[in-house]
Amino acid sequence: MVTVTGAWSRAGVVAFLEEQTVPIRLGCRRPRGDPWMLSLWYRYRDGAFECATAADADVVSYLEHDDTVSFEVSTNDPPYRGVRGNGTATVAPDEEKTVLRALLERYLGGTDGDLAQRLLAPSREEVRIRIAPDRLHSWDYSDRM
Repeated sequence: MVTVTGAWSRAGVVAFLEEQTVPIRLGCRRPRGDPWMLSLWYRYRDGAFECATAADADVVSYLEHDDTVSFEVSTNDPPYRGVRGNGTATVAPDEEKTVLRALLERYLGGTDGDLAQRLLAPSREEVRIRIAPDRLHSWDYSDRM
């Protein structure tokens, strides 16, 4: 069971993660042990984050080496609020680009634009990164701002 702490209930955390369209900031470790952070589009469903990236992206090898991650999803403008936590990432092929298509709809509103077409090119191999959280901690500074 995922531990949920902070300003919001479990339902509040889920609602925030489902409504936000900011990237997830993902922290991981590179094979030599130093930390690495990157931002990815995500969707939150069935209690986990799903992201998509190219199969040859550096983060894929990092996560295959060490699947432990930290993450944050937070607003970029006041009042600041968000969810951070840690968990485990798994990487799997997304041959039909199902997750990528869903993310393009979520962040761009469709798959017709130039960026979407480049990402959906048949020659591009795509993977799904699934992050199963162990802990979710919310904060909300709305009352302070």
